[in-house]
Amino acid sequence: MAKSQQSFNKSEKEKKRLAKRKSKAEKADERKANKSEDTGLDAMMAYVDENGNIVDTPPDPTKKIVINAEDIQLGVPKREKAEAEDPIRNGRVDFFNDAKGFGFIIDSANNEKYFVHIHGCLDQIVEGNAVSFELERGMKGMNAVRVKKI
Repeated sequence: MAKSQQSFNKSEKEKKRLAKRKSKAEKADERKANKSEDTGLDAMMAYVDENGNIVDTPPDPTKKIVINAEDIQLGVPKREKAEAEDPIRNGRVDFFNDAKGFGFIIDSANNEKYFVHIHGCLDQIVEGNAVSFELERGMKGMNAVRVKKI
Protein backbone atom coordinates (compact mmCIF):
# COMPACT_ATOMS: atom_id res chain seq x y z
CA MET A 1 0.00 0.00 0.00
CA ALA A 2 1.31 3.46 -0.96
CA LYS A 3 1.91 6.18 1.55
CA SER A 4 -0.38 9.22 1.36
CA GLN A 5 1.19 12.35 -0.18
CA GLN A 6 -0.76 14.57 2.23
CA SER A 7 1.49 15.35 5.22
CA PHE A 8 0.40 16.89 8.52
CA ASN A 9 1.99 20.30 7.68
CA LYS A 10 0.28 20.42 4.32
CA SER A 11 -3.11 19.73 5.83
CA GLU A 12 -2.56 22.37 8.57
CA LYS A 13 -1.58 25.01 5.99
CA GLU A 14 -4.66 24.13 3.95
CA LYS A 15 -6.91 24.51 7.02
CA LYS A 16 -5.36 27.95 7.83
CA ARG A 17 -5.79 29.09 4.23
CA LEU A 18 -9.45 28.05 4.19
CA ALA A 19 -10.09 29.71 7.58
CA LYS A 20 -8.49 32.95 6.34
CA ARG A 21 -10.59 32.89 3.17
CA LYS A 22 -13.74 32.28 5.24
CA SER A 23 -12.99 35.17 7.66
CA LYS A 24 -12.27 37.49 4.74
CA ALA A 25 -15.61 36.60 3.14
CA GLU A 26 -17.41 37.18 6.47
CA LYS A 27 -15.83 40.63 6.82
CA ALA A 28 -16.87 41.54 3.26
CA ASP A 29 -20.46 40.42 3.97
CA GLU A 30 -20.47 42.47 7.19
CA ARG A 31 -19.28 45.58 5.34
CA LYS A 32 -22.00 45.11 2.73
CA ALA A 33 -24.66 44.69 5.44
CA ASN A 34 -23.52 47.78 7.39
CA LYS A 35 -23.00 49.96 4.32
CA SER A 36 -24.33 53.43 5.01
CA GLU A 37 -25.60 55.96 2.53
CA ASP A 38 -22.90 58.49 3.58
CA THR A 39 -19.95 56.88 1.80
CA GLY A 40 -19.82 59.25 -1.16
CA LEU A 41 -17.39 62.06 -1.94
CA ASP A 42 -19.13 64.46 0.47
CA ALA A 43 -18.40 62.18 3.43
CA MET A 44 -14.71 62.18 2.56
CA MET A 45 -14.36 65.97 2.16
CA ALA A 46 -12.46 68.05 4.71
CA TYR A 47 -12.47 71.82 4.95
CA VAL A 48 -10.19 74.41 6.53
CA ASP A 49 -11.87 77.02 8.72
CA GLU A 50 -10.80 80.67 9.20
CA ASN A 51 -8.38 79.65 11.99
CA GLY A 52 -6.60 77.03 9.87
CA ASN A 53 -8.20 74.01 11.59
CA ILE A 54 -9.49 71.04 9.60
CA VAL A 55 -13.27 70.61 9.97
CA ASP A 56 -15.96 68.49 8.28
CA THR A 57 -18.39 71.36 7.59
CA PRO A 58 -17.94 73.80 4.71
CA PRO A 59 -16.86 77.35 5.63
CA ASP A 60 -19.42 80.08 6.23
CA PRO A 61 -19.51 82.37 3.15
CA THR A 62 -20.41 85.39 5.31
CA LYS A 63 -17.01 85.24 7.01
CA LYS A 64 -15.14 85.36 3.70
CA ILE A 65 -12.42 88.02 3.46
CA VAL A 66 -11.63 89.58 0.07
CA ILE A 67 -7.91 90.12 -0.57
CA ASN A 68 -6.54 92.19 -3.45
CA ALA A 69 -3.73 90.54 -5.42
CA GLU A 70 -1.80 93.85 -5.41
CA ASP A 71 -1.65 93.78 -1.59
CA ILE A 72 0.24 90.48 -1.54
CA GLN A 73 3.96 91.08 -1.21
CA LEU A 74 6.26 88.37 -2.49
CA GLY A 75 9.86 88.15 -1.35
CA VAL A 76 11.68 90.10 1.31
CA PRO A 77 10.05 93.43 2.21
CA LYS A 78 12.02 96.52 1.32
CA ARG A 79 14.11 97.86 4.16
CA GLU A 80 13.05 101.23 5.49
CA LYS A 81 15.78 103.81 5.42
CA ALA A 82 17.22 104.07 8.90
CA GLU A 83 19.53 106.69 10.22
CA ALA A 84 23.09 106.06 9.14
CA GLU A 85 25.12 105.06 12.18
CA ASP A 86 28.53 106.53 12.73
CA PRO A 87 30.88 103.75 11.64
CA ILE A 88 33.58 104.91 14.06
CA ARG A 89 33.23 103.40 17.53
CA ASN A 90 35.11 103.99 20.75
CA GLY A 91 36.40 101.38 23.15
CA ARG A 92 39.23 100.12 25.34
CA VAL A 93 41.89 97.51 24.59
CA ASP A 94 41.12 94.58 26.90
CA PHE A 95 43.93 92.26 25.81
CA PHE A 96 46.70 92.54 23.25
CA ASN A 97 49.61 90.17 22.61
CA ASP A 98 52.42 91.86 20.67
CA ALA A 99 54.26 88.57 20.07
CA LYS A 100 51.27 86.93 18.37
CA GLY A 101 49.84 90.14 16.89
CA PHE A 102 46.24 89.99 18.04
CA GLY A 103 43.97 91.12 20.86
CA PHE A 104 40.48 92.15 21.87
CA ILE A 105 38.74 95.51 22.20
CA ILE A 106 35.68 96.15 24.40
CA ASP A 107 33.20 98.56 22.82
CA SER A 108 32.24 101.31 25.28
CA ALA A 109 28.69 101.61 23.89
CA ASN A 110 27.54 98.00 24.27
CA ASN A 111 30.37 96.18 26.11
CA GLU A 112 30.84 93.74 23.19
CA LYS A 113 34.29 92.22 22.64
CA TYR A 114 35.76 92.47 19.15
CA PHE A 115 38.83 90.73 17.76
CA VAL A 116 41.64 92.97 16.49
CA HIS A 117 44.71 91.95 14.48
CA ILE A 118 47.93 93.94 14.30
CA HIS A 119 47.36 94.51 10.56
CA GLY A 120 44.11 96.34 11.42
CA CYS A 121 45.90 98.83 13.71
CA LEU A 122 47.03 102.25 12.49
CA ASP A 123 48.84 103.07 15.77
CA GLN A 124 50.81 100.98 18.24
CA ILE A 125 48.37 99.83 20.98
CA VAL A 126 48.76 98.17 24.38
CA GLU A 127 46.31 96.90 27.00
CA GLY A 128 44.23 99.63 28.61
CA ASN A 129 44.47 102.14 25.72
CA ALA A 130 41.36 104.07 24.71
CA VAL A 131 40.89 103.57 20.98
CA SER A 132 38.57 104.39 18.11
CA PHE A 133 37.84 101.68 15.54
CA GLU A 134 35.50 100.48 12.80
CA LEU A 135 33.87 97.08 12.48
CA GLU A 136 34.22 94.66 9.60
CA ARG A 137 32.73 91.19 9.18
CA GLY A 138 35.38 88.50 9.51
CA MET A 139 35.27 84.72 9.16
CA LYS A 140 34.25 84.15 12.79
CA GLY A 141 32.38 87.36 13.57
CA MET A 142 32.98 91.08 13.69
CA ASN A 143 36.58 92.35 13.68
CA ALA A 144 37.90 95.76 14.69
CA VAL A 145 39.81 97.48 11.88
CA ARG A 146 41.43 100.92 11.41
CA VAL A 147 42.19 101.06 15.15
CA LYS A 148 43.65 104.40 16.38
CA LYS A 149 44.60 105.65 19.83
CA ILE A 150 42.42 108.43 21.20
